[in-house]
Amino acid sequence: MGVLLLRRPPLILWAAAHLLLLDCAGSTSHSLRYFYTAVSEPGQGLPQFIVVGYVDDQQFVQYDSDTKKALPRVPWIRKVEKEDPQYFHRSTQIFQGTELEFRAGLQTLLNRYNQSGGIHTIQWMYGCELSSDGRKGGHDQHSYDGRDFIAFDKETLTWTAADMGAQVTKRKWDPIAARNQYLKAYLEEICIEWLQRYLDYGKETLLRKQAPVVKVTRKADYDSLETLVCQVHGFYPKEIDANWVKDGEVWQEGTSRGLVAPNSDGTYYVLLSVKIDPEERDRFRCRVEHDSLEKPLDVAWEKPVNLGLIVGAILGVLAAILLVSGIIFFIRRKRSEKSAYKAASTSDQGSDSSTRASDQPSV
Repeated sequence: MGVLLLRRPPLILWAAAHLLLLDCAGSTSHSLRYFYTAVSEPGQGLPQFIVVGYVDDQQFVQYDSDTKKALPRVPWIRKVEKEDPQYFHRSTQIFQGTELEFRAGLQTLLNRYNQSGGIHTIQWMYGCELSSDGRKGGHDQHSYDGRDFIAFDKETLTWTAADMGAQVTKRKWDPIAARNQYLKAYLEEICIEWLQRYLDYGKETLLRKQAPVVKVTRKADYDSLETLVCQVHGFYPKEIDANWVKDGEVWQEGTSRGLVAPNSDGTYYVLLSVKIDPEERDRFRCRVEHDSLEKPLDVAWEKPVNLGLIVGAILGVLAAILLVSGIIFFIRRKRSEKSAYKAASTSDQGSDSSTRASDQPSV
């Protein structure tokens, strides 16, 4: 079943149980990552063993020592069952076997580092990335108690140890040439194939493009300078280039930028600021480049509209309209009354008026 078919050596370590927020710039890329963790003692809300799989920023599968099952986490992953009805059953079996290996590996490391008590963790993360320009990447790295332990170098087919304890593992893993060769092939080929397959399953959400909304605000500082803040939000995918430019050139002095962070609706936002001389405000723009945009978007600070003046002007126009309407109505009414009076006077003088004749008393 793709990435989950990779079996582990007796000593297995974990990878982080959650995705870290990374600053994203440049061309769009997609990733498939698995995160494992095992703890020596389960905590409140944290099982002893858990695995989560992500495509980009979407968790699509999870297994833990409480449920003992590989479970779907997004609707689109259910599509895999049409082609492979045993997908989740096979995943469950693999994860159950890996859980046993992790527990054994954790005990091995406790002995190796002479630790007899306390909470300890082994972690493991592996996966691959595919950029829109065709570049591929892959990684397999392990940690113990939150520190780097050992990582795979797929170019040299060797392992890089982070401390003396990891050197023991390196001496065990380096000579297993067939396994290391397979791991390289997995990261560069098999993982990429499964990533593309998952992207096709979830293309309605994973491959969508939503354009960013950009707004520039300002605030005065105490040192006679001011800060412009560029708010870029509502975009997807998360890769984006956002910079301050002065007179059309990228400007770095006095700038700061936050990480690209997720919104509750699945889109992203990022904030960047620059400290400037207020007299040079008109020379600065927030430039945003994103796959959803045909060309870069340059946004300047705009003086906020005075709502009081607008409301006052609207009320003034309405008052003028009402006044003119009132005058026209008054004139038309006077003309109407005058016409009615003249018509009545003419009718009274006529000899053939049936009404007047019938009202006269007899003589």
